[in-house]
Order: sequence, then C-alpha cells, then structure tokens
Amino acid sequence: MNVFEKQFKEIKELLQFEDFNAVVKRIIDFTLDTEDIIFYKKTTAFLNWLDTNENNLTEKKIKLETLLLELHSFLSLKNISEHQTIITVHNLKKRYNSSFSLGPIQLEIKTGEIIGLVGENGNGKTTLLRSLCGELTPTEGSIKYHFDYDDLYDLRTKLVYIPQRTETWRGSMYENLEFTASCYGYLPEENNVVIDLIITRLGLRKFRNHNWSGLSSGYKMRFELARMLLRRPKILLIDEPLANLDILAQQTILDDFRNIANSPFRPIAIVLSSQQLYEVEKTSNQVVFLKQGFQKNLNTENNNIKNCIIEFESPTSISDLKTIFNSLSIISLEQNGGTYIATFPENITINEFMKTLIHHHVSISYMRNISNSTRRFFVN
Repeated sequence: MNVFEKQFKEIKELLQFEDFNAVVKRIIDFTLDTEDIIFYKKTTAFLNWLDTNENNLTEKKIKLETLLLELHSFLSLKNISEHQTIITVHNLKKRYNSSFSLGPIQLEIKTGEIIGLVGENGNGKTTLLRSLCGELTPTEGSIKYHFDYDDLYDLRTKLVYIPQRTETWRGSMYENLEFTASCYGYLPEENNVVIDLIITRLGLRKFRNHNWSGLSSGYKMRFELARMLLRRPKILLIDEPLANLDILAQQTILDDFRNIANSPFRPIAIVLSSQQLYEVEKTSNQVVFLKQGFQKNLNTENNNIKNCIIEFESPTSISDLKTIFNSLSIISLEQNGGTYIATFPENITINEFMKTLIHHHVSISYMRNISNSTRRFFVN
C-alpha cells in the first residue's frame, strides 16, 4: 500500500468515526494535491455550504464521502513523489566573535521530513535557520541546494524562513494573502479559491477580515504560515512556532506540519526550532540538539546509548532513593528541584524500575524514560 492509499484509508476511518474537523483538513490537503481548479472550486463550495450547515451531520457526512471518493479517483492516477535530498550541510561554521560560534554542522535535509532543532536559548538554533535560508553566510563549510534557482532572491523564495517575531502588516489578513497569491504565479481564477482552502486548513477562516492587531501571536504565526505556503516553497524554516501556544494548540500545529510535509504529491521539508522537547520529538524524523553551538543528532547518538535513563518526580529524599535503587546497580542520581534523573545500566528496563518503586512504596507524580530523548543532553 503506497503512502497515498494509506492516507486515504486513514481519512476514511476518521470519517467513519465522524471526526469531521480532521477529515475536512485532510480533504483540503488532497484538494491542493490535485493542483486542479475544478477541485479547488468543488471543495471551496463545500466549505461555503459548511459555514451555514455545520450541524447537519447526515448531509455533511454524505458530502464529505462523495468529495473524498472523487479526489481518490483523480489522485490515484498521479505519480507519487519520492522523497529527495534538497539541502546538504557540510562542516558548516558561523563565527560571530570570540565568545560564540556555531558548528561544525553536518545535516542532510529531505523532502517529506521534519527536522527539530532543540537546545537552550543562545545556543545557535536561529543562526542555523538563518544560515540555511541564505540570510547569513557561513564562516566555513558549505550549504548545497539540490534544486535549481536563478539568484539569491529566487533561492530565498524557495527557502521560506518564518522568524519567531514577525513584522507588522497593514490591511486585513485576507487582503495580504490576496497580494501574496498574485505575486507567486496563481491564475486570477485560482487566487481566491486557493486562499480560502489554505486559511481553512490552518484554522483562519473566521479571522479572514482581521487586521494585525486583531490576531493573537499564535494566529499571527498561522497567518505567516499561510502566506508562505502560497509561495509553494521547497522547505519551511520556522523559528519557535510553538511559543505562546497552549498544549492543545501545539499538538494541533505539529500535526498540521506533519501532514503538510508528508504530502504524497507535493512533499516539502520542514525545519523547526523549539523548546518543547517531547512534542517535537514525537513529530520529527530527525532531532538536532545544539549546545554552545555544537551539534548532537538524536538518531546518531541513540546508536551509542549504553544506559537506561529515567526522569521522575518524587517527594522521597535523594539519599533514600539511592539506597532503594542499589538493587538496580544505579550509576547516578541527579536532582533538579523536585525532578530526578536516574541512570542505570543498559540491561535495566522501565518495568524493573517501576517494580522497584512499587515494592518500596515510593510515590511518584511523573515519570518518563528519556534514554532516547534529547532531554538527556540537557543533563549530561
């Protein structure tokens, strides 16, 4: 089963369980995959109908089923795009002054993948993003782009960078998106239907007439994403997209990123920086940890893991815990406030750790195995 058929099956299951919000998003993705104005108009007509018929569940389900089958018939004839390397970074270094330098960085970025950049503030995440998009010139090393571009302007069009703090814009959100679409090759009859699809996909439909001051920081970021997607980029470079979002909004936008990147027919690469370690790790194909400018890749480092590392919170004293964990041949136990980081030999499992807690009646309020998480890089 190819990736398109797998996604089609997933959407059918979502529709069966009447998860209409998710189904509408994925149908919009498929509609954009067609790159056909007939389907743009069909899906937009359904969205206009949905504005006043949200509670008509029976007819909504019928219309979604019909539209989904039509999209499947059309898209099943298209060739699926293979994921390709679009950027290779070799021994990249960027030196600002004697106190800080980034690198060396080794990185391969492929379409359809999400790469998460994590690390404390001031450790080079933004510098790396700005280097990838061409804003900064490397001091040493190279960045190779595996696609055609005419000049730096054309390169910057295909490498979209969304900073954490976006610039102020004037007029309504919709007017700004109309201007963007008109600048990037859409036919006049495509302009508005494509905008309607993208703003609905990103949860911006009811804010279409809002201006800059009328949007929260989270929705300003979504507007920037909508504007950049209209440019049909090869890669999205996004600095702290999860900042100022609650946990539900974080999970929603990361799910959006995953589906946007993994289009069967228009896959793009996404590189994002974030402080939200666990959320990013669940979404990313690669996780790159930066500390004082130096790189550690989660996938590479995990091949060398020799210990079981567990993070947990407990009111029990550190001296008592060390005594309790002697039976597990504990290597080290570090404390940061009420949080402990326990390191055990590789043969110790999370189940043995839990059995020991239960046997000694140790109360815990939180526990996570971080043996395969970038969280351990913040400790060591």
